[in-house]
Amino acid sequence: MIGGNESCTAGPMPVSYLTCLTYILGEWTGIEHIEDYLSYAVYLSWVLLPLAIVFLLPGVIVILLYTSILLLHIYKRKNELKEAYSNDFWDGGRQMLATLWDGHGRIWHGYELHGSQNIPEGPGLIVFYHGATPADYIYFMARLLIQKKRCCHAVADHFVFRLPGFKILLEAHGVMHGPKEECVSALRKGGLLAIAPGGVREALFSDEMYTIIWGNRKGFAQVAIDAKVPIIPMFTQNVREGVRTLGGIKILRSLYEHIRLPVVPLYGGFPVKLRTFVGEPIPYEPNVTADELTEKTKAALQALIEKHQKLPGNIFRALMERFQRHQKDD
Repeated sequence: MIGGNESCTAGPMPVSYLTCLTYILGEWTGIEHIEDYLSYAVYLSWVLLPLAIVFLLPGVIVILLYTSILLLHIYKRKNELKEAYSNDFWDGGRQMLATLWDGHGRIWHGYELHGSQNIPEGPGLIVFYHGATPADYIYFMARLLIQKKRCCHAVADHFVFRLPGFKILLEAHGVMHGPKEECVSALRKGGLLAIAPGGVREALFSDEMYTIIWGNRKGFAQVAIDAKVPIIPMFTQNVREGVRTLGGIKILRSLYEHIRLPVVPLYGGFPVKLRTFVGEPIPYEPNVTADELTEKTKAALQALIEKHQKLPGNIFRALMERFQRHQKDD
């Protein structure tokens, strides 16, 4: 250690800036051998860096969502005067965001959409498995808009409508709370509507076995019956390998059931291969009950999972699939 009356450049041997800084910190804090503490801190940071990365990567989705919100505000401000003369004020904004999200899906996940020919020209209810985040559905919605020029409304959990700044994003994409009457009305107008019956519970507490968690939910089936539309099952391969949750911790499940807020931490954001598969439609049958249609839909979705997902899910395998021969996009 340099003497207290010596400068960092004094003496026949030059002293490095790091040694000088260590000396200054030691003098300032009064801690002897502070270099040992600093070495330990550097080692600890190195060890914990991978853990920090896997918990911070999902934040990229949040950043993209708020970037989308900012772009919509800019779009709205620039087009306010055209609103009275436009058939669909948000059409340009949706196209802009579709380009943003489709680009992210292609680059980060090599995103592919298969089976889009199964989506009818008219109305239809798309029922999908809910991953830890809805990123795969956003990629699907963007690709559908770009390729088919069709919008797909969605039903979201009530907490989404309380997120700060999300109002304009939900309004632009026609996201709804999900009252049966509102859903039936949207379908009767000839549109597409998407819903994940498992919702937040399935997102947080399903696992690498891709367990469908619907409970007793069958309202979506009644919506399809009342609107007289087909149900189209949809599943995204490796969706749980991209982002995972700590849903296996029992106390977090109990807490969620008590407050009904997504308090379970997420980790991941890995650039795994994502492929969305749209299954064959389940046609409307006038004599089918909601219970029967729910079971048919669940079986169809389970069949998609078993056909396209290797179980249990594996993050490394999902990453390696990025380098395998790509299936042709629809």
